[in-house]
Amino acid sequence: MKVLIIEDDNTTRDFVATGLRQQYFVVDEARDGIEGLTMAASCDYQLVILDRMLPGLDGLKVLAAIRATGNQVPVMILSALNSVDDRVTGLTAGSDDYLIKPFALAELIARAQILTQRNKAAPSVVMEYTYADLSMDLRTHRVWRAGTQLLLQPKEFLILQYLMERAEQVVSRMQVFEAVWSYHFDPKTNVIDVHIANLRRKLDENGGETLIHTVRGAGYVLRQS
Repeated sequence: MKVLIIEDDNTTRDFVATGLRQQYFVVDEARDGIEGLTMAASCDYQLVILDRMLPGLDGLKVLAAIRATGNQVPVMILSALNSVDDRVTGLTAGSDDYLIKPFALAELIARAQILTQRNKAAPSVVMEYTYADLSMDLRTHRVWRAGTQLLLQPKEFLILQYLMERAEQVVSRMQVFEAVWSYHFDPKTNVIDVHIANLRRKLDENGGETLIHTVRGAGYVLRQS
């Protein structure tokens, strides 16, 4: 598994790189945002570990640039910014995980293994889902509503996939969070609510029937009214 660490602090970068190499990861290192973005674009990585506050180009801009190219490599943000709003901002920007500094190396390695194995094990078969006038192609990562293609962010796509796989079943916020982000749900975060609101707006913006419903005290459900 090949990992890119984008971190300007030499001590932190060396600490993480050494720990990952001891677990047989192949590790490349970048010291600023511009170098990191260049490396991410020029090599196929299974994981990017990204500091938020970087010289040259800050971490969220690096993340946005990676996602803008359609690159869905798992990204773990490392940051000393630890408020709920900070974490929500990082997750909604397209990261797959958010680890707060200071951190335990064992936890970082465990999260790295989860993210890389999940990506490695992703099925390559062509699959499609349809519900009402909504359709989804997992191979091309495209979604249509009444024949109109919708432009979804990566996490919005994964949430919708989770709901379509369980159409007309109520799923909890915890289930959605842990399925899409693959780590333990923090009940204080509103990242799910933000993504659901954005996803619902995109699905309904052309005047179609609302398909994603909030079930008070229980979670969400994809169903026709």
